[in-house]
Amino acid sequence: MPSLKEIKTRIASVNNTRKITSAMKMVASSKLHHAQTAIQNMLPYENLLEHILKSFLVTVPEIQNEFEEMRKVKRVALVVFTSNSSLCGGFNNNVLKLLQNAIDEYTAAGVEDIVVYPIGRKGEEYAGKRGLRVAGSFLALADKPNAGDCASISQELRDKFVAGEVDRVELIYHHFKSAGSQILTRKTFLPIDLATENIGRENDRDLSSNVATAKAQEYLCKRRTDEGKQASASAHAINDNFIVEPDLDAVLSSLIPKELNLQVFTALLDSNASEHAARMVAMQTATDNADELLRVLNLQYNKSRQQAITNELLDIVGGSVNN
Repeated sequence: MPSLKEIKTRIASVNNTRKITSAMKMVASSKLHHAQTAIQNMLPYENLLEHILKSFLVTVPEIQNEFEEMRKVKRVALVVFTSNSSLCGGFNNNVLKLLQNAIDEYTAAGVEDIVVYPIGRKGEEYAGKRGLRVAGSFLALADKPNAGDCASISQELRDKFVAGEVDRVELIYHHFKSAGSQILTRKTFLPIDLATENIGRENDRDLSSNVATAKAQEYLCKRRTDEGKQASASAHAINDNFIVEPDLDAVLSSLIPKELNLQVFTALLDSNASEHAARMVAMQTATDNADELLRVLNLQYNKSRQQAITNELLDIVGGSVNN
């Protein structure tokens, strides 16, 4: 049995660790709130842009663009969204595992020309260890999402696709659904078929809370369902009779790149919010484990202390009897 001093030292050590995990949980919670605000500010623009673009494509379905060209896949680009730091549970491991599955799938299909765009240090380190071809370093984006840098990445991917340097582009990231639910997603970026996609398909984020408990999520889900029924009952049709200037082709040549830029930026915001949510949950779990360990150690310390007192009393009584 460990001595009282050893138990006391371990209690102090666990207490210090608990302070760190508790502080990291609060920091992650604050960052999650800012990430949710960023997504919430972006969503109206995303929804309206997507609606306008889909309306154009539905109105004039015979229009074709260079980003919808389907061809045999020989060269692939994978954009992988990870974090720069750890202590966020299985967030990075899940993304990297899906990346490896995608690479194995393409390799089995005979595709050897694979280039990786690693957003975040963990993805960049993984690609370096595996000897994968990397398109560049994008460490700053993982901590500070920036629409301009996302547009640059999107433009580079579009240029390579149009030039025939890549035949398919995929995004691998966590889709932020709520503080307690992040969905691992593998999404085809190019080629696109916007005309057949559902408007607002991924508009299912819960941005009203950072609570990760099961009861809270069930309550919020039920409330959103009731609010959705009320909104659909009073919804009005939107007039999609557009007057296009200067012409439809010119407008689409501007709208489609904007929509593609927004897809990359949305994936980055989703990944950023998912990272903070995963870290918040991981640190909360670590804090709870520390509390349980402290309870066990304090119980053990009290038992050892009582046993030591009892032994001393027995020694005193035994000595007085012998005398």
